[in-house]
Amino acid sequence: MTYPADLRDLVSMLQILDRSDRIQMLIDIAGRFREVPEDIARRPYSDQHKVPACESEAYVWAERGDDADTFTFHFAVDNPQGISAKAMAVILGEHLSGRPVTEVASVSGDLVYDVFGRELSMGKSMGLMGMVSMVTQSAKNHLAETRLAETSNGS
Repeated sequence: MTYPADLRDLVSMLQILDRSDRIQMLIDIAGRFREVPEDIARRPYSDQHKVPACESEAYVWAERGDDADTFTFHFAVDNPQGISAKAMAVILGEHLSGRPVTEVASVSGDLVYDVFGRELSMGKSMGLMGMVSMVTQSAKNHLAETRLAETSNGS
């Protein structure tokens, strides 16, 4: 698994817990969820930020950081019962916001299974992987734009 150290530590801790303790820890993590600030987005949210195939109707925004090589990630989850989506939003927000885009881009969708285990339904797994994908795609797009700009400036 290629994760920043603090995320790797969280994943390792979750993996050693038994199923009920893991569920309780993820519920506790979801309790820290905060909706996207209104200065970033307001309801109704644009479909451009909607996570495909997410049963909880989650949304993702990537706000460029001060140094231009980091992002702060923001989330909304329309389903009040979307505990898994809220937990994933907190994990992605706390552990990938402010990280170099190269680190964010290298995070795999396997993070979903590393965090939640393999007992998830296909629908829930796809939605959570979609959240991870939207975050990592923001970083990949930034890297591609940076390479393109460097190529254009170097010609």
